[in-house]
Amino acid sequence: MSGKDFKIHPRKQFAYDSIPPKARLEPPVPTYNDAAKNHTPNPYLNSSLTHEKILEIRSRSTVPDANANIDYSQPKDLYPESFPHFVRGRDSVREYITSLFTSQIALYDGAMGTMIQNYSKRNKLEEEEYRGDRFTDWTCNVKGNNDMLSITQPHVIKGIYKLESGMDVGIVNAHEMIHLDDLEPDMKVLCENLVFNKTEDATDDMLERTKYERACIDARKKNLPLPKKPRGKQVNRPRKQFAYDSLPPKARLEPPVPTYNDAAKNHTPNPYLNSSLTHEKILEIRSRSTVPDANANIDYSQPKDLYPESFPHFVRGRDSVREYITSLFTSQIALYDGAMGTMIQNYSKRNKLEEEEYRGDRFTDWTCNVKGNNDMLSITQPHVIKGIYKEYLEVGGSNMIGTNTFSSTTIAMADYEMEPYAYELNYIGAKLAREACDEVTAKDPSKPRFVVGALGPTNRTGSISPSVEDPAARNVTFDELVETYFEQIVGLVDGGCDILIVETIFDTLNAKCAIYAVGEFLEFSGLDIPLFVSGTLVDQSGRTLSGQTGEAFYASIRHSKPMCVGLNCALGANHMAPFVERLAKVVECFMHVYSNAGLPNAMGGYDDTPDTMAEQNEVFFKSGWLNMVGGCCGSTPPHIKRIREAASQYSPRVLPDETRPKMWLSGLEDLVVEDVHNHLGMPFLNVGERCNISGSIRFKKLMMKGDFQTAMDIAKKQVDDGAHVIDINVDDGMLDGLAAMQKFVKIAVTEPEVAKVPFMLDASKFDIVVAGMKWCQGKSIVNSISLKVGEDLFKAHAKLLKKHGAAVVVMAFDEDGQAATASEKVRICKRSYDILVNEVNFPPEDIVFDPNVLTIGTGMEEHANYGVDFINATKTIREQCPYAKISGGISNLSFGFRGVMKIRESIHSVFLHHAILESGMDVGIVNAHEMIHLDDLEPDMKVLCENLVFNKTEDATDDMLERTKYE
Repeated sequence: MSGKDFKIHPRKQFAYDSIPPKARLEPPVPTYNDAAKNHTPNPYLNSSLTHEKILEIRSRSTVPDANANIDYSQPKDLYPESFPHFVRGRDSVREYITSLFTSQIALYDGAMGTMIQNYSKRNKLEEEEYRGDRFTDWTCNVKGNNDMLSITQPHVIKGIYKLESGMDVGIVNAHEMIHLDDLEPDMKVLCENLVFNKTEDATDDMLERTKYERACIDARKKNLPLPKKPRGKQVNRPRKQFAYDSLPPKARLEPPVPTYNDAAKNHTPNPYLNSSLTHEKILEIRSRSTVPDANANIDYSQPKDLYPESFPHFVRGRDSVREYITSLFTSQIALYDGAMGTMIQNYSKRNKLEEEEYRGDRFTDWTCNVKGNNDMLSITQPHVIKGIYKEYLEVGGSNMIGTNTFSSTTIAMADYEMEPYAYELNYIGAKLAREACDEVTAKDPSKPRFVVGALGPTNRTGSISPSVEDPAARNVTFDELVETYFEQIVGLVDGGCDILIVETIFDTLNAKCAIYAVGEFLEFSGLDIPLFVSGTLVDQSGRTLSGQTGEAFYASIRHSKPMCVGLNCALGANHMAPFVERLAKVVECFMHVYSNAGLPNAMGGYDDTPDTMAEQNEVFFKSGWLNMVGGCCGSTPPHIKRIREAASQYSPRVLPDETRPKMWLSGLEDLVVEDVHNHLGMPFLNVGERCNISGSIRFKKLMMKGDFQTAMDIAKKQVDDGAHVIDINVDDGMLDGLAAMQKFVKIAVTEPEVAKVPFMLDASKFDIVVAGMKWCQGKSIVNSISLKVGEDLFKAHAKLLKKHGAAVVVMAFDEDGQAATASEKVRICKRSYDILVNEVNFPPEDIVFDPNVLTIGTGMEEHANYGVDFINATKTIREQCPYAKISGGISNLSFGFRGVMKIRESIHSVFLHHAILESGMDVGIVNAHEMIHLDDLEPDMKVLCENLVFNKTEDATDDMLERTKYE
């Protein structure tokens, strides 16, 4: 019989077996006597303990004082009676420990031996100290008898008991421990800042010092001179202020307005008469239309008296969409729609929606499978798409709906061999939405509904290589993306959309292409069509797929003056919150969010219910971060309805005040130039010069060899050494500059340590910088343009750069040549400024003037005042050209002393100190690693440099040449 067949018999029970458990109020109490049970306080009167065994032990005591105290009672009123106070002789230790241990985790001490060992490293603690005065003649060694130190070195033991915070154990390499007093003063400050988290930059400062210490180790191994010690944290010097810097902020009444034409600035209503748009590019796209009806309607104006004139009513052709959206977004949190894909999927669960239905009657003989091409359903199953639109409008209560055109570009449609149908897909997608909105608006004209033409990201990326082996490879170009987006825009507008949205941006370069196409269309049409832009942060890193932070994404696209910016997709609302908060702190226009219904589950579905999604979105409303809210993947009309009900309890985000304009650049991270201080504490943007063929022989050799990957190391080092921006110049007669610039930039944007900073694209040929700019997802600086090409071409260059969103360096050249004197520098720069700001509408904060840093110390009298002329001109230009910057190639100044870096960098130090702090120079192409602080110059060197830079003495050049020979 197996063991499993035995029956378990119950134990015989008695009355006491059923007594219920009860809470234990204290540990079990010993019963040696009644004191523990009764919680009798210890009287601490040990002299009253007279048992013979105790007395016998005391009789053998070696304590020198025969009358040594052994009683420790305290006055009963010494401290208050209640816990946590304690008085010996009055209170029970047992009761106190019970109260202590049940209210907190109490702390014991650590290792005495380790602390004695640590003490011995700082102080002498040998055999002699162990013996002390009392045991000098002891007959055996006593070192190591730590208990003995209580007698011979009582101050040591008592000191250990009393050490601050009480830590007394640690796992360490005892050999390498250093006493605090042995630290160098600057190292001590760095360590205290890091350990006690005293400054935000504590880690960065210590990493900088670590680089120096490693460099010292390498130098000692190679018997080389030790490197220059970093100055450590610098006190930031104040920026030179001008009159326009102190203008007070003012309330912003509407988002920044785009300047593609005058329509937005003047709030000119869109007439919705698209048949009057006859630009050749628009007509060419329409000529390829596949819409069966050649006379399909593309005009959507309404009778001006259709609805009342005042808000909240709206009539197309009579009212400005821009004005209406401003009124709507400042009076309530408006509602966008939810997911189209989820609704199509839900429809297919209730109705047949297979390959046959996707093809419809029109595409029965199509050569490839089309199931999954949801945009196609606008043509083949229009009742399904229009029905979804109306559900969001009627059930969800959406104020505006996005068109079913997420993938309606020639690029995305290539998967289904439907590239020729791109215009029709957008036209029909928008037309169905237009019909749905008009039908719902007619039922309640006090709540007009708007069509938002959706431009998706496509299935290709401009910033990311599709090849692991080749970081410069791309499967799409800037121009190809612009072309496909432009066609999409024409179809959407012809279909009757009111607003355009570039959405689900995981690569900002793609978004910039779409924005560029929008700008082209608005310029050609003369219309004001508001633009919304929506980025996608792919995970909890808070970055896009192409690596940008939310702030860098916004800085990269803000030149388009979008009316609303926000985030959608990838994350649920609760995961989005920290990134929405950061974006809300910097965005100058309206803000939106349309999150997923949580994160996808194992089956690819979304689990958040309408109530859950509304609850998770509420943090956005409570915090005042949003003007518009909707839903993305997994959301449905019931989700939007609950979100609308939750949002209705809160006020919308208030537009931030309009403040002094600033140059806001971006790589993978954003950078506000006016807020920058360099590693020397100067209000100055370091533009690294070593990725410039004329600035580095090594870089030139690498470019000639085509070794772009090694060239990235130079770029990385520039960033490590303190460059805020990387200058890229591949000008050389023996090099294909166009190809080299593009390849370098395409590789650089894939290197996070390089791409995190903005780029300065530098070339003598304008087409080279434009080619490079088309591969930058961030906001770059183009170096340079000037009036030497004539005013018309100068303006054409500036307009193109403005559409790309680039900042620009403007050289002090005109048709007559280079400016050398202060007056000529000022004249040319002021003329350039007036053309750019007043005629091109170029943002003045994005203009950087280079008034020509020319070489001094040549021995030629006419060159002697070049330093003074530049410094004086800088101040005047800053005064006369509000918000513009001043830059220069600093190495030009000391070119006559090439080969002796100490001399050159000393000259630069004096020049920059005065140009920056006294005249307002704020940008320069430099080798940040070699920059010297003015205070670090030897006194005699400083005098020599000042004499040379400021042309103080006739012998300034000769004196410096003499010093150069010595160096």
